[in-house]
Amino acid sequence: MSTTDSYQSRPEDKFTFGLWTVGSIGRDPFGGPVREPLSPVDLVHLLAEAGAYGVNFHDNDLIPIDASPAERDTIVANFKKALAETGLIVPMATTNLFSEAIFKDGAFTANDPRVRAYALQKTMRAIDLGVELGAGVYVFWGGREGIESDATKSPLDAAKRLRDALNFLCEYALDNKYGLKFALEAKPNEPRGDLYLPTTGAMLGFIATLDHPEMVGVNPEMAHEQMAGLNFLHAVAQAWDAGKLFHIDLNDQNYARFDQDWRFGAQSIKQSFFLVKFLEDVGYAGSRHFDAHAYRTEDYEGVKAFARGCMRNYLILREKARRWNADAEIQGLLAEAGRADPATAALLGTYSGERAAALKSHAFDRAAIAGRGLNYERLDQLTVELLLGIR
Repeated sequence: MSTTDSYQSRPEDKFTFGLWTVGSIGRDPFGGPVREPLSPVDLVHLLAEAGAYGVNFHDNDLIPIDASPAERDTIVANFKKALAETGLIVPMATTNLFSEAIFKDGAFTANDPRVRAYALQKTMRAIDLGVELGAGVYVFWGGREGIESDATKSPLDAAKRLRDALNFLCEYALDNKYGLKFALEAKPNEPRGDLYLPTTGAMLGFIATLDHPEMVGVNPEMAHEQMAGLNFLHAVAQAWDAGKLFHIDLNDQNYARFDQDWRFGAQSIKQSFFLVKFLEDVGYAGSRHFDAHAYRTEDYEGVKAFARGCMRNYLILREKARRWNADAEIQGLLAEAGRADPATAALLGTYSGERAAALKSHAFDRAAIAGRGLNYERLDQLTVELLLGIR
């Protein structure tokens, strides 16, 4: 197998894209569309040509919000046919609770109870659709669940409303024996001035307050944590450690800017590398979902190049991670940094009264410990050299 072939996506890589990603027509706050819209069927075929494994969607990415029942059935039938023709699957689905004007003050957290009721209705119908098409994970991104002024809404009321909605929907999924996992997606701001539960850590804390926390995990997104100035790897590791990494959104951007949703690996090479390394090292078995968009400069050939680039960059970084793990000097530096100390080995571990007493009485040579160099400059430089292709 050639080196080039090793970067060709395969079904077992589980690379997925949303209809809204490759289907983006290039609109932004300062300019209109630059690409003609493609149908969901056309987008499935585009993703198949690019080498994707699966396709995800919001309800209205697939079915227009005002479609009649007959129109809905025709669209779903055509979509199923495209999936069968290409072999793509639908691992995840979600609900658009942010685009329509009715959601201007939020969906589940809106002050108007009619909006909250409509949001539940819309989500139940969208869950039915997702399950019909094979989704096993259902993502919740509260794009309008926030405020511009705290004068307008109590955060305690908002938390209760969101909790009530998720408890209701968990019961709905259980009642219908859907077997779904729910994944909550955090974002600090945009399109609202401030969004509730702005980080993955905040979502993890909130999940513990639900009636069915075992059903609910998180869908961390790289750009969203970066917007908050945070280290995405740490958010993902915390979610994994809690057993709550149900899905993941991969993309890239320049730190602390608006949600740019660039091609994975386009900007943050070192952070992307350690993220890929983590997912591969721990054996994450879920989809690698690319929630990103092609540049506004591109036609649909450029969109395919964007999709291939996301997958190719992941595979390149996966190979780099394997080389990093096998590099004798890198692993030697790591081993040296954490080398065993016989004098203190018995002091660490599970608590016991005897161990606590021994630890309290032990004499540490602080100056000697502090004076030891850890070689982290060398370790990081070797990592950079490996990523730059000279190691």
